[in-house]
Amino acid sequence: MSPFRTSSLFITSRTAVRAAARRLARRSARPVARARARLRSVASGALGLASLLAVLGNARADATGSEPGGVLQLPPRAEFHLFLLAGQSNMAGRGEVEPSDKEPIPRVLALDATGKWVPARDPIHWDKPVAGVGLARSFAVEYLKSHPGVTVGFIPAACGGSPISSWAPGQYFDQTNSHPYDDALARSRRALEVGTLRGILWHQGESDSKPELAPQYEAALTTLLERLRRELGAPRVPVVIGQLGQFAAVPWNVPTRAVDAAHRRIAASLPLAAFVHSDGLASNPDNIHFSAAALREFGRRYAEAFDALERKTSTAKKPSASAPSAERH
Repeated sequence: MSPFRTSSLFITSRTAVRAAARRLARRSARPVARARARLRSVASGALGLASLLAVLGNARADATGSEPGGVLQLPPRAEFHLFLLAGQSNMAGRGEVEPSDKEPIPRVLALDATGKWVPARDPIHWDKPVAGVGLARSFAVEYLKSHPGVTVGFIPAACGGSPISSWAPGQYFDQTNSHPYDDALARSRRALEVGTLRGILWHQGESDSKPELAPQYEAALTTLLERLRRELGAPRVPVVIGQLGQFAAVPWNVPTRAVDAAHRRIAASLPLAAFVHSDGLASNPDNIHFSAAALREFGRRYAEAFDALERKTSTAKKPSASAPSAERH
């Protein structure tokens, strides 16, 4: 064989090898390219999903005050308006809970039994297993109408069956295995670390509507409310007192009328206090507790009374147009 032919064969073989190598490289690269394309697709989808979850999370945070994962996002302290819920079972609530009562209300929170802030779903209280719908949520809905942009925080402290005597420092109440006053004070102080106390909502007196207890009721409740204001550092925080139930099946006796009169006198004499009527509000079949519908209406009435107190305070702070100014003297 001539040298020329040998060289030609060598070149042809070298070209074939290179071509084969290129084909092998392309075949090897295809799975890698496909894998890379799949990764890019997954990454793109993941980013899209993450964006969607972020949007949903923001919507959820706006509705409940929570971030995804259950981490609560509290507002600035000045925008977190706190209300202490105190008294006995008709403040705690014994209304029948419906699915809508479990739905969170935007910017309405409550302390739970562990001391954490959570969306305010009924039952807000945990004093007894029978706790149900109360007046707090409907109060918050009305309050937010005149206070847009703030967040309402409830401090549940009512204890079903508790007489006014159990609302003194150090007193233990066996029905709820608690210290009503001490617990209310401790929860309120904890809440005040992140918010501002705007009001005390009180409903109690059924357990004191007895001949041996009613005569001392007015003095005891006055002392309690003054002590709460003093110990919470809020001497002028508004107090709203709700009237006892007026149920046709259980006419009021003399002690009940005495407690009602005490409520009215305290609301009239205590600075920044209001009395809320219970006219026309129906009871549960037990003729002791307000129904869920009645409590929702009661909450609206509490809010109306509170709003009147705020307007009265605002008007009192404004200088009179006819009053001479300091510069005129």
